[in-house]
Amino acid sequence: MANKGPSYGMSCKAPSRIEKKYDEGLEERLVEWIIVQCGPDVGCQDRGRLGFQLWLKNGVIHKLVNSLYPDGSTPVNQPENLPSMVFKQMGQVAQFLKAAEDYGVAKTDMFQTVDFFEGKDMAAVQRTLMALGSLAVTKNDGHYHGHANRFMKKVQEHKTEFTDSQLQEEKHIIGLQKGSNRGASQAGMTCYRRPWQINSPALPQLLGCSHLA
Repeated sequence: MANKGPSYGMSCKAPSRIEKKYDEGLEERLVEWIIVQCGPDVGCQDRGRLGFQLWLKNGVIHKLVNSLYPDGSTPVNQPENLPSMVFKQMGQVAQFLKAAEDYGVAKTDMFQTVDFFEGKDMAAVQRTLMALGSLAVTKNDGHYHGHANRFMKKVQEHKTEFTDSQLQEEKHIIGLQKGSNRGASQAGMTCYRRPWQINSPALPQLLGCSHLA
């Protein structure tokens, strides 16, 4: 791989802006939850953006999403030894993203593979993990571990379900309304209009009726 030269101008400022979005307080909060959720065997990470990335890449992010699924369901395959080949490692990241999407995380909350794998935008990774935690708290299906107030619950959509008999009754009512409106007309309706009045002494002369003056 060729070495990248120094960045200048806008290309130099862009990584700096992205790095500023990273929240170290949020990092601590997420690490605390992941350890409770996955167990102490995930170990501890070095503080900071790079330490957080390396810790998650060491299989922790895959354990996290698997822990939110029912027992026996492992959407992300976890070999005993982490794959050394880059394309296999990136394949596991893709599996995580698929599992997170299937779990309910919106595409707008998803990080891109390169954001995580190369550490280009770890703030986006934080956003994905926060969305994952919020969904787990909202579902309340017994797979979430930790304090419920750690994440905000997602607003759930309430759908109204109708039975077949209710739908048939609604169609019948609409049909009756159409029938009653079919013969409707304006017969018998009275329209009142005020007469047009112009109070002007010059009007008779204009109309050629001098005897009206």
